[in-house]
Amino acid sequence: MLEHGQFINGPEVAELEGAMIAHLGVREAVACASGTDALWLALRTLDLQPGDEVITTAFTFFATAGAIVNAGGVPVFVDIDPLTFTIDPTAVEAAITPRTRAIVPVHLYGQMAPMAVLRQIASAAGVALIEDGAQSFGATQRQPDGRVVAAGTLGTFGTLSFFPSKPLGGWGDG
Repeated sequence: MLEHGQFINGPEVAELEGAMIAHLGVREAVACASGTDALWLALRTLDLQPGDEVITTAFTFFATAGAIVNAGGVPVFVDIDPLTFTIDPTAVEAAITPRTRAIVPVHLYGQMAPMAVLRQIASAAGVALIEDGAQSFGATQRQPDGRVVAAGTLGTFGTLSFFPSKPLGGWGDG
């Protein structure tokens, strides 16, 4: 990549997407310009209408809320679990209204939000679950059935980031 200088959408992009599919065990992977864009694109698939709510935590980089607003939604902030610093499922459940369209848990510091519980809550409410995994590429979590799964693989969509300050950085538009 450094020799041919094609930093954007070069042959390495398809190679990265293929490697992500194999590594994560998912059907598809789409490289975006940033983790913010990935969140925005995932949220755009929901066709959010004015007043539609997306539950998340304020204990994150502003891009999480920015992606929600730019996709047409209203961020609804809930508290975190003081032991894990990830979103509190009890607070999520209490915040669900008829306007709720999605839940966006944020995986932080290499650890994942409590996805098994959040999946149950999202399923019961009939809303999307979009993982903001920008700070936890490579993190795994044991599920109730014993499977060990990676960040970004348990939601309706999962987003990851290779920004240079993240756990696994990249060059250019990595």
